[in-house]
Amino acid sequence: MSNLLHTDKEYRRWITEISEEYKRSQIKAATKVNSEMLKFYWRLGKAITEKRSEYNWGDHFFENLSSDLRRLLPDVKSFSPSNLRYMQRFYMLYNQTYKILPQVGEEFKDAPKSIVPQLGAEIFMVPWGHHKVIIDKFSSSPEKALFFVKKVIENGWSRGLLENFVDTDLFERQGNAITNFNNKLPNPQSELAQEITKDPYNFDFISITENYKEKELKDKLEQNITKFLLELGNGFAFMGREYRITVGKTEQFLDMLFYNTKLHCYVVVEIKTRKFEANSLGQLGTYVAAVNHVLKTENDNPTIGLLICKTKDNILAQYALEATHEPIGISEYELSKIYPADFKGSLPTIEEIERNIKSRD
Repeated sequence: MSNLLHTDKEYRRWITEISEEYKRSQIKAATKVNSEMLKFYWRLGKAITEKRSEYNWGDHFFENLSSDLRRLLPDVKSFSPSNLRYMQRFYMLYNQTYKILPQVGEEFKDAPKSIVPQLGAEIFMVPWGHHKVIIDKFSSSPEKALFFVKKVIENGWSRGLLENFVDTDLFERQGNAITNFNNKLPNPQSELAQEITKDPYNFDFISITENYKEKELKDKLEQNITKFLLELGNGFAFMGREYRITVGKTEQFLDMLFYNTKLHCYVVVEIKTRKFEANSLGQLGTYVAAVNHVLKTENDNPTIGLLICKTKDNILAQYALEATHEPIGISEYELSKIYPADFKGSLPTIEEIERNIKSRD
């Protein structure tokens, strides 16, 4: 047994209140497991933060607290020293952003308290395992942490997908495309359209060799369409590649056509493997107008275009957008898995590997 349990009356009273509060939260959690437990973790994190600053309970505080809570609640697996530290970090991270109501000095008393942020109750809608990933990555960046909390809720990300996206600079890239949406689309569609853009788009899920051609990149994107849709963001449905559309007596072929269920509109995506050129907007603008006339119904919002190119001059892109009549965004893309053109030829064959192994025997 820890010495604290027997020598400090305040500590003994406090952990007894914790165990009682946990049992009350457990009863309430019968229908809202994640929400009620996270509120309990928040309260305990707040209590730990305040009690540690008020009392001198030694260097092994978390280990002692873990041992004593496990003794009082032997069937509960949540009170490891590591998890208790996460509870404190959980409170400290989001407390930097939100004010808490009520401002309570005694967290665990006879009646359970409903301590919920005035804003951002969404932090209690995300699984604890997801929170631990976010805490580890953004413990000193509450704005980024909340961004990913909202993305988990919005997109229904698994923990694995969350781990993938926290390492892709999504926060910095979101909504950064150069667009004319404010001038060409009504509110709130213009704001929503801007939010779905990124700059740059991350195509790291593609492995490609140097001096790749445009068709090769587009083929790779189509082959990895599920990952491409994840990178585009929530709400995109793939309608087709080289999508044929008849304009008058002429057939036009769109690089990629999507429908966005959040914006309720078609999205024409053109991929260019060169730097941005202003004349590319003329072609894309024509495609956008054609989709509006041929595919768009009265239930759809105006079609938007998205040009994704290798590089761009932001000033030139902005000027070019001012000269077009259609709502268009311009972004760059990034590739990291680029191999030398003779990469495959430089690898040993299976026969060569087998011969080398045999020669060592």
